[in-house]
Amino acid sequence: MRGPDEWDGRGRPGGPGERPRIPAPRPAAEDHGPLPGLPPVPHAVPGRFPDRAPSHDVPAECESDDDPVTGDETGPRHPPPTAPSHKVLKSLLGAWALSACSPEETAAVEEHLTDCAACAQEALRLRDAVALLHPADSLDLDPLLRSRVLEGCLGRRPARIPVPQWATPFDAEAAKLDALLRDMGEAEWRAPVRLRWFDGREPVERGSTVGGVIGHLMAVDGMVATALGLPDPLGTDAPEQPGPRRRTEAYWRAQGEQHEPRAPHDPWREQSRALVRTVSFAGGGSAELPVPYGKFDLSLRDAFLDRAFETWVHAGDIAEAVDYPYKPPAAGHLHLLVDLAARLLPTTLAQRRQAGLAAPPQQLVAAGAPGRSLHLEVEGNGGGDWYIALDSPGAAGSPEGVVAQIALDSDEFCQLAAGHISPEETAAGQQGEREAIREVLFAAAALSRL
Repeated sequence: MRGPDEWDGRGRPGGPGERPRIPAPRPAAEDHGPLPGLPPVPHAVPGRFPDRAPSHDVPAECESDDDPVTGDETGPRHPPPTAPSHKVLKSLLGAWALSACSPEETAAVEEHLTDCAACAQEALRLRDAVALLHPADSLDLDPLLRSRVLEGCLGRRPARIPVPQWATPFDAEAAKLDALLRDMGEAEWRAPVRLRWFDGREPVERGSTVGGVIGHLMAVDGMVATALGLPDPLGTDAPEQPGPRRRTEAYWRAQGEQHEPRAPHDPWREQSRALVRTVSFAGGGSAELPVPYGKFDLSLRDAFLDRAFETWVHAGDIAEAVDYPYKPPAAGHLHLLVDLAARLLPTTLAQRRQAGLAAPPQQLVAAGAPGRSLHLEVEGNGGGDWYIALDSPGAAGSPEGVVAQIALDSDEFCQLAAGHISPEETAAGQQGEREAIREVLFAAAALSRL
């Protein structure tokens, strides 16, 4: 017979009579060879643990199960530190974007970003998101961004069909106003806007809305559109007699009080683009094409500058109504607008004399000859010097005939020409004949209209 602890081997695993089997000890990780970065372990000594060997010649009975003494003061040897894994570094990207990593973590993450395109893209996205959370920064785009981008692109490669220089202020101001309108909500489109101008004798005001102002711009721009053969935005509602005020009144009557406030935005913007595109294809010969303005005509060149000036002025009216900051035109564009107003002053003086609103001329000269002049000095961006003929629009202004001088800031001169300030309120430096100074200031204010 066999003892109780003996097994005859006849039983199979899972079969009757099988005794519980105790598995053999699992080999330790060190049994598979030396750890990386460590010197090979000496062969095991018989009778000792297979994975341990004394590091000194000491009797076996004196050996301890603790880590062997190495003979130095650095303690037991350990594997060298390994670089953090991709998963660990990816989890640190959020803290890295917020600058919350330690210097060691920052160095590890940035080294990883040079080798991992996916993490680099994620890091850039997180950094951009953190930048948007900064409360002191505005989320509004700079209205001049489009002009700067276009200028930079055209500086590298000129456009095949360039926009004429005299049309670029209108193109830029229309783009700026369009950016402002696209940033406004429904309630802001219904905001009341105060329109101001000078009727020749005194300041005048009229209330409208943002949508009404855009409709006014579209109606007056339509005079330039029809001169170029483009469709009239007023269609059958256009008045028989041209003129900014008549066309604006016709548009407002046709729209009524219950029209959708945003309705004129897209048609106005499409028309402004069509105007710039058309004159770009027309070439330089179109600059002198006459554009009827009611009682007078303007060349196409000056009509585009006039539309740029009014677009900027009314954009400022809208921005003031919705409490939005708005910048003046670029210096080069502003100079063209100031130049237009200065060139129109002699004709406006003559019209005021015909209406009995100005004193008669003091000295008549032949057309093109120099006569009495006023030196207009406009300071600041877009400024310059102009000599205004005082007695006849056909005379030539010249430094030799100066009898008076006016000096004022470019912004103030534009506000005067827009009818936003009266001649009496203009803080201008004045020298010379008082009557000549007064006549020119009132003529500048009379350039404004609805």
